[in-house]
Amino acid sequence: MQPFHWKSRLAALVTSLLILGSSASVVPAASSHGHNAPAPNELALRQDMRKLWEDHVTWTRLVIVSTVANLPDLDATTQRLLQNQADIGNAIQPFYGDAAGEKLTALLRAHILGAAGILAAAKANDAAKLEAAKQSWYANADEISTFLAGANPKNWPLADMKSMMRQHLDLTLSEAVHQLQGNYAESVADYDKVHHEILQMADMLSEGILKQFPKRT
Repeated sequence: MQPFHWKSRLAALVTSLLILGSSASVVPAASSHGHNAPAPNELALRQDMRKLWEDHVTWTRLVIVSTVANLPDLDATTQRLLQNQADIGNAIQPFYGDAAGEKLTALLRAHILGAAGILAAAKANDAAKLEAAKQSWYANADEISTFLAGANPKNWPLADMKSMMRQHLDLTLSEAVHQLQGNYAESVADYDKVHHEILQMADMLSEGILKQFPKRT
């Protein structure tokens, strides 16, 4: 995924200003914080990764809401959510290759389709299908964790990835259940938790890429 050019230009401007500030006679260079500013490409990577995963949870919520309320935008909203999975896969291709990007996209699409299966079973009040869908969904999360840990084992340990993914699923499931039950305030609060957690995961992913490929960003 190509970084947004305006972000790179803005980051470059900010970095330049910080460097200029640190060289001014009234501020000793040693006391300046400018030398800790991320490089433009590094900043773009971090921001873009956050944007991708924010889109992931935002469009997931919209699909939940549209599914529960039988809104006519469900198909369009679902397609946009599925596109996000391709966007995430494309984002890792420059570092891990086309095959890895396609694999991650496929795993994430299964993640989304699994969530849809859970919603459908819950709406139908089919306990057996709901339990089977949940087990499949969590198994897919472990597959995603294993794939990512295999790509960058030093910076994305399997235990950490599994913990992150399972927390994401737990929070999303709670959000969906509360929405289905009409507990809208609780569902909104769940989304805030989902959003906070996904930003942590996005930062973990971008930090891992930066450490694994220090000369590529």
